[in-house]
Amino acid sequence: MPALKQLSNGIEYELVRKIAEGGMGLVYEADQLGAGNFRKTVAVKLIREEYSAIPEFQKNFIGEARLVADLIHTSIVQTYHLGNANGQYFMVMEFVRGVNLEQFIERHLALGRPIPVDLAAFIVSRVARGLAYAHQKCDREGRHLNIVHRDIGPKNVMLAYEGDVKLTDFGIAKALDLMYNEEGKVIAGKDEYLSPEQASYAVTDARADLFPLGIVLTELLLNRNIFRAFDRAQSRRNIQTMPIPRFSTLRPEIDDKLEAIIQKALTRDRERRYQSAYDFMTDLEVYLYSDRYGPTIEKLGVYLKELFAIENNDSRPPIYSSRP
Repeated sequence: MPALKQLSNGIEYELVRKIAEGGMGLVYEADQLGAGNFRKTVAVKLIREEYSAIPEFQKNFIGEARLVADLIHTSIVQTYHLGNANGQYFMVMEFVRGVNLEQFIERHLALGRPIPVDLAAFIVSRVARGLAYAHQKCDREGRHLNIVHRDIGPKNVMLAYEGDVKLTDFGIAKALDLMYNEEGKVIAGKDEYLSPEQASYAVTDARADLFPLGIVLTELLLNRNIFRAFDRAQSRRNIQTMPIPRFSTLRPEIDDKLEAIIQKALTRDRERRYQSAYDFMTDLEVYLYSDRYGPTIEKLGVYLKELFAIENNDSRPPIYSSRP
């Protein structure tokens, strides 16, 4: 693998292996090198070479790096550095040794087993915690950034083998002074994980992230996305008009308390939906912990290692796919 060198400050990154790729970018596991044989494992995100010279892609990539630079939260993948090597921009990020949520679901499907209800709720509560932080983030002048992720889905949630849950990929997020996808003309996000307002080309606010987070919760509980259709346009129509089922009829372990949380998250009228990620998180945590000893990061970590047959000394996570 080649090495990237940031000439301005002498930091060198040695690419180890490709761990994700998408239409416009690549993500590598890499070693950050330093004095005295210092090595730190990081993730390096690159624009594909054929796109790296296009100003619009450079602008979006730089905008993403600027946006996430100060998002420092245990439930968000951290960004350390933006560099340029021979005209190619790259982003240095926290390396999460684990799998993404899509792989987590696929593993359960392959084994023919359901995801435990409490772990599904716990994972989504952690994502909601990260969103609550991002949605309230202000810049250094104290201006509210009005961040909307706009791409909540299983591929963009990482599960570390230690049990940490981390939201990633703010590449199409909208925020103060950093909005490149003009709402009203284009749809940002994946068709089967949109909010009704995204699907109808409406202007979004933070509540638009909560409907797809509700979709993720139901997908974890059912091992399928009820809105997904073969045709992308049909997926959008399903999100806008398909009757929302009683999920307890699809999985009996879903009790009335969790059913109420799901129904509120999947309310199409955003004035009646959860008004904040914090409220969504709080209801999930009350459901999980008010009358019992609920799941923990450590419990999820043990479950993941058993699920993927990972030994404590195993240092190689499976390759995950994500939209870089």
